[in-house]
Amino acid sequence: MINDMGISVVEEAPDEDTLMMSDHSTDESAAEEAVAALAAVESDVGRTTDPVRMYMREMGTVELLTREGEIEIAKRIEEGTREVMSALAYLPGAVESILDAYDTTQDEEAPGRLSDLFSGFIDPDEGIPGVAEAEPPEPEVSDDVDEDGDGSDDEEEDDSTSNEGGPDPEEARARFEQIREQNAAAHAAIAAHGRGSKEAQEELARLAELFSPIKLVPKHFERLVNQVRISVEQVRAQEKAVMQLCVKKARIPRKTFIKAFPGSESDPQWLDRFAGEHPKYADRLEPLRADIQRAQRKIAFEEEMVCLPVTEIKEVNRRLSIGEAKARHAKKEMVEANLRLVISIAKKYTNRGLQFLDLIQEGNIGLMKAVDKFEYRRGYKFSTYATWWIRQAITRSIADQARTIRIPVHMIETINKLK
Repeated sequence: MINDMGISVVEEAPDEDTLMMSDHSTDESAAEEAVAALAAVESDVGRTTDPVRMYMREMGTVELLTREGEIEIAKRIEEGTREVMSALAYLPGAVESILDAYDTTQDEEAPGRLSDLFSGFIDPDEGIPGVAEAEPPEPEVSDDVDEDGDGSDDEEEDDSTSNEGGPDPEEARARFEQIREQNAAAHAAIAAHGRGSKEAQEELARLAELFSPIKLVPKHFERLVNQVRISVEQVRAQEKAVMQLCVKKARIPRKTFIKAFPGSESDPQWLDRFAGEHPKYADRLEPLRADIQRAQRKIAFEEEMVCLPVTEIKEVNRRLSIGEAKARHAKKEMVEANLRLVISIAKKYTNRGLQFLDLIQEGNIGLMKAVDKFEYRRGYKFSTYATWWIRQAITRSIADQARTIRIPVHMIETINKLK
């Protein structure tokens, strides 16, 4: 009776390959059922130390996303990215560097591509078409090529396929002109009233509002983020050096130091002021004066390079970290919810030179790239969009395997025909 219902009866628990590679699991839904079955089997059999079985079991416990769930996660990714860009607008020189890069793309003698600078704009108020209204992306790679284990020749082809024409030049010109004007207004307010004034902060907030929708390409985005990271690391290294000198060598209570030092990181008069307020530590601090002031000079140099006091550098870094964490957590959710899609695609490429787990690993790389480039406002589901990126990653890895020098895919086809 149970067999008539389509339920297989076995005497012992099947392994993951039997479940995932069965002929009945030929599409995404079948892969989902296999993962769910494996999770149920594992829970009945008990704990396992096999990392593969643990991976399959945990993957099966993650709920699938609906279209609404995908949109909600994609919005959180955008929100995190906007927060990072908003924080970067407060970093002196960041907006100017992006404006300079944009001007380079408009050079009449040697114009660059807008897509080399940014991929578009994030507009939270933009409408979202229904799934039925939107057409899925049409990559310029045929099914036959993918099924033969061939991918695109390079990363640039991937990017050009996904960009679908790149940013609108007219919209970009209008937006960057607004940013340029607001940046000038912010500089004027800072020069007239000081950076900490209400007027300057209001102008900087308006600048951040205009700057935050820009979706920079990873090269420019990481450059700006790393600039903040490096500055904070340099400051913290010198702060740590001063704290070790004061707390460990001068034996100043940690709480006393933490209460007195913040806000005076680059103040050359801090040591004398602290010694006057705490005379019992003066004799211990005097031999350390040169080392402490050297560290403070390095902090002052970092402030001069960034054109911000330490407190504001840390505030920019704090806001940046919050935005990055928000986007990273949302991306993690999107990836975990689509891991079984990778398996459903990877199993079609077995017996082509790579182990099944290697195919899954390469497919996961493609999945992560798809999450980074997903445009939910175009209306199609994430799985429709991610399938191409996963297949590209897998087929490229098959084409690249065991080759010291990479041979383009079309040449591999020619070689196979000659054989």
